[in-house]
Amino acid sequence: MKRFSFSTLMLWVGLLFIYLPMVILVIYSFNASKLVTVWGGWSVKWYVGLLDNTQLMNSVGRSLEIACYTAIAAVALGTLAAFVLTRIPRFRGRTVFGGMVTAPLVMPEVITGLSLLLLFVAMAQLIGWPQERGIVTIWIAHTTFCSAYVAIVVSARLRELDLSIEEAAMDLGARPWKVFLLITIPMIAPSLAAGGMMSFALSLDDLVLASFVSGPGSTTLPMEVFSAVRLGVKPEINAVASLILLTVSLFTFFAWFFTRQAEERRKRAIQQAMETMAEEASASTWKPTSTQAA
Repeated sequence: MKRFSFSTLMLWVGLLFIYLPMVILVIYSFNASKLVTVWGGWSVKWYVGLLDNTQLMNSVGRSLEIACYTAIAAVALGTLAAFVLTRIPRFRGRTVFGGMVTAPLVMPEVITGLSLLLLFVAMAQLIGWPQERGIVTIWIAHTTFCSAYVAIVVSARLRELDLSIEEAAMDLGARPWKVFLLITIPMIAPSLAAGGMMSFALSLDDLVLASFVSGPGSTTLPMEVFSAVRLGVKPEINAVASLILLTVSLFTFFAWFFTRQAEERRKRAIQQAMETMAEEASASTWKPTSTQAA
């Protein structure tokens, strides 16, 4: 009989600590009572009521829009920064560039938000842009913050790649940009996907930066939830959070499923290639022997 070890106990305690509040939130999203802490029976009226709560739904759509734009821009900029840091070992200002790329990781968000706010105000006075703070300024702030995470993730993957594959492609006549698009990008695709999902989650969750660089009519979901919680938690917030958890869970499941299927296909292809090579090698060694026997 397998013993219940201390490490297993700590694992289950940790999982309960992380996921039990989420389960309680989902259960109370079906609460019929207007009081969040008082159970009044099962009901879906708060999910139906979300259709009438235009302010909350607009903030959800705005946050998802900004998160999508941030993920795309952060992956593009972070990948280029990681490529420069890993593939160009020496250039003037490399230390400064590396420090600027990783600075948002260690800098408090309050300082980053205040700096970006002062920058946007100064730019508006000098060149007249941005005329007002809104979705664009939030997108720029989130991209600045998330690009550092993408650069770290992608650079770790780039350091593990075998450069002989890229060198062989260039020896066969492929130009550097073609090698980057057709060879390097497919090999680092898992890290790009991880960086994109991380950027999406960080942008969707951000409150501090958005509070500094947002303006009228650009309230995001975290800002809306924070302002509502100050007056008391509403059941609609539980319903929105439950829908977001469901969406993220489904997206994560499908990403894991398709990644697993691709990995299994890749393993089968490698195994078939090895079996073919073994058959060809055995056939080539068998023919001379049969000739000599004849």
